[in-house]
Amino acid sequence: MFIPRIIRGPLDWLDADGAKIYTISTHHYPVERTPFFERLNEVKRSRPVLWPVTSHFAIFHEGASSHYLVLCWWGNDNELFTSVSVLTGEGWVERPDLYSFCLYDMEVMWDERNAYIETIDGVTPDLQAYQRKRRQAS
Repeated sequence: MFIPRIIRGPLDWLDADGAKIYTISTHHYPVERTPFFERLNEVKRSRPVLWPVTSHFAIFHEGASSHYLVLCWWGNDNELFTSVSVLTGEGWVERPDLYSFCLYDMEVMWDERNAYIETIDGVTPDLQAYQRKRRQAS
């Protein structure tokens, strides 16, 4: 059953490469972001992407049953690539045959789609404008 989630993503939540950071939680207190950053760095190191010049964002999602890290980046002009990691008893795993992003993550993705169209997918792409364009807190 759909129950609205708390989604946050203040302007100053960027990682060292400029990824916009969002949190989604099932509870009414802030998500502890620290445990997600190590995994985010691991996933980014495993991809041949020039992160500082790539429009991208991450979702730190404390779901009802697990913690999810969703990393998304834009490439090939207008494609959104995704990586989903889940914290299990054995640690973080990336298993696309078992785990994916969910409908709550898609709320952020929709806003990021619109931010990408407005700031990057035009005559004069502006990465800094993209990084400043954020979903409003819910």
